[in-house]
Amino acid sequence: MAALATAALATVTRSNQNCKMKADQPKKAEFLREGDKLNKELLSIERDKNMLLFNKKSDFRREYNILEELEHQLTKNRKAEKANIQQKLGRIYNNVKGLQRQLKHVKPTPEFVDRLREMMEDAEISINAFKEEQRQKYEELLREEKTATNEINALEKKIELWALGTSATGNTPKQGMLVVDKKTQNHLPPGVVELDKFLQQTGGKQGGWDVYDHQEFLKLWTKHKGKPSYIDEVLDHLPDRTREDILQHEKWYQEFLILEAQKKESIQEWKIKKLQEREKILAQKKKKPEEGLTTAILQHAAAQKQKVEEERKKRLKELELWKRQKAIEYSMKQAAQLQAEEEKEKKKQKERQRQCHIKLLLEDYSRQKKEEEELLRFEKKKREEAEREEKRRIAAEEILKFQERDLSKVVFKIQEKQAKEDEKIEKERRLREKLREKVGMNVPRDPRRLLKPTKVWEERTKEIGPEGSGPLLHIPHR
Repeated sequence: MAALATAALATVTRSNQNCKMKADQPKKAEFLREGDKLNKELLSIERDKNMLLFNKKSDFRREYNILEELEHQLTKNRKAEKANIQQKLGRIYNNVKGLQRQLKHVKPTPEFVDRLREMMEDAEISINAFKEEQRQKYEELLREEKTATNEINALEKKIELWALGTSATGNTPKQGMLVVDKKTQNHLPPGVVELDKFLQQTGGKQGGWDVYDHQEFLKLWTKHKGKPSYIDEVLDHLPDRTREDILQHEKWYQEFLILEAQKKESIQEWKIKKLQEREKILAQKKKKPEEGLTTAILQHAAAQKQKVEEERKKRLKELELWKRQKAIEYSMKQAAQLQAEEEKEKKKQKERQRQCHIKLLLEDYSRQKKEEEELLRFEKKKREEAEREEKRRIAAEEILKFQERDLSKVVFKIQEKQAKEDEKIEKERRLREKLREKVGMNVPRDPRRLLKPTKVWEERTKEIGPEGSGPLLHIPHR
């Protein structure tokens, strides 16, 4: 069996190897061509890079020294990684070659099969470990490549913005910075003044960031709805920003939103207040008109009053419309929330009903299963009892048969023995009769013979000489 298993294993392994080699031949050629092409591109890029880095006449030699040190370190790491990979590949190659050598000299023994299995497992483990390690390294390199690409794109966009800013704006002030006269501040609402002061102190409407960075921050912050998960994505898109910068900018933006909302409320209150003041002034003028007003002045005042009244009505109408819209939005929001809660409650109710239904089904199933088990157990017990009763009946019948057979044998043996004894007695009787017929016995009657000693007694009563007087017939040995 071991020989057959070994031979079959060797045949299957060789056939699989041949099929794999034929199937992988085009892929191998394509892989080698792609590797050769990439190697040529790498050599060309390294040649161009070395011309910039190692040029001693370059104006940026001092800055290139840092890149040169980094290049040496990366080259050293690449060489070490290459040696490590070659060592692991050599170990895998030796394992596979050893397995191939063993397959050429097959031995029909269990020890050889076990050794072959161990070698195959070792080769498979080493190959899988090498693949997993390389996969992790490739994933890490892809992440680093993505980060580097994002950094390069961000720097390119910044450089483009710098070029556009210097060419278009010239000596214009920074974007987002507001310059407000102190006299004007006294006539502005407090919310507007507070927001302007906040923007002046924190670097404008972008919080000290440039337009691109602030737009990327707003886009990702809105995408994640302000959740902390947006920070990692912002770090990927803005590699020159740290986590602390992003958290600080988020804090600034939240404060900016609060101040902006306060500004809108303050402007609305200021407008209402101004309208009330105008109405009050017009009412006072209506009660006490000046005596020297001409018809033109009165008409102008009436027109101005009508204009103010129309503006007031318009503002009140807008305010009423805004309040109505807000009320509608609030009611719609409440209705949507109520509907969502009702849907949620319906889902919970359906889930509870489903769970109750499932519970009832499970209980019914458990009860039926228990009844079936009880019925099967009862039937099994009844069947076993019937089998035992049948066995007892069969055993009793067999015992009775054995007893009858033994009794008949005993009776037969007794009869046979009795017949033999009768035959023996009959034979002895016939023999005595024959002897009696052949030998005639005529012994006289002598009652004195009963008192005579026998020959044996007479020999015993003979006189015996002293001990040791006779010849020595026996020598005792110890």
